[in-house]
Amino acid sequence: MNKLVASAQEALADIVTDDQTLAVGGFGLCGIPEALIDALKETGVKGLTCISNNAGVDDFGLGKLLQTKQIKKMISSYVGENKEFERQYLSGELEVELTPQGTLAEKLRAGGAGIPAFFTRTGVGTLIAEGKEVHEFEDKDYILEHSLTADVALVKAYKADKAGNLVFRKTARNFNQECAMAGKFTIVEVEQVVEIGELDPDDIHLPGIYVNRIVLNAQPEKRIEQMTLKTEEV
Repeated sequence: MNKLVASAQEALADIVTDDQTLAVGGFGLCGIPEALIDALKETGVKGLTCISNNAGVDDFGLGKLLQTKQIKKMISSYVGENKEFERQYLSGELEVELTPQGTLAEKLRAGGAGIPAFFTRTGVGTLIAEGKEVHEFEDKDYILEHSLTADVALVKAYKADKAGNLVFRKTARNFNQECAMAGKFTIVEVEQVVEIGELDPDDIHLPGIYVNRIVLNAQPEKRIEQMTLKTEEV
């Protein structure tokens, strides 16, 4: 099956609607599905709940959707470097569910694996544990965390074949693999597309069974959040 579509706009057109939950890959601005986020903004859908490590920066990544107030809730781990995020949260315009980074990854992985919940020691004795079930294992307290799934997952990978088998590149893999698994409908933005059978099975990081559509973005911007260059000594 050829899962490649002509554009990000086409990939989203009959899928995204108001009030959906989306899982969006990326860590900071590394490994974010840039073209898919821009296309999502163009759809004008609103009331979105976004599961993502963070919300980009003010003018890039998910920060663009905050500017247009299309996101009503963020389930995130890190929320710095975004003034509009801060403003909306402090003014009560944006709901935020802070989740420890490892817990967030496991919530998505568990959701994709069909595991409804799991126990972890992360967050025990903190605000994270408030209202959650506590169970003792071997004289230590653990809190129950429920897994996460999403109506739609927007993911960035380096390479795909037309069947949707994915190869990620280095740290740009980050949360993308887990988001792809957790999505009921997964759309992947890639830099290269090859024919079915060209990928060595041992090189595939995620099988195409998790992928519904592929979009080619051969020249992403790949913006760096804070570029620091060494000054030349005179």
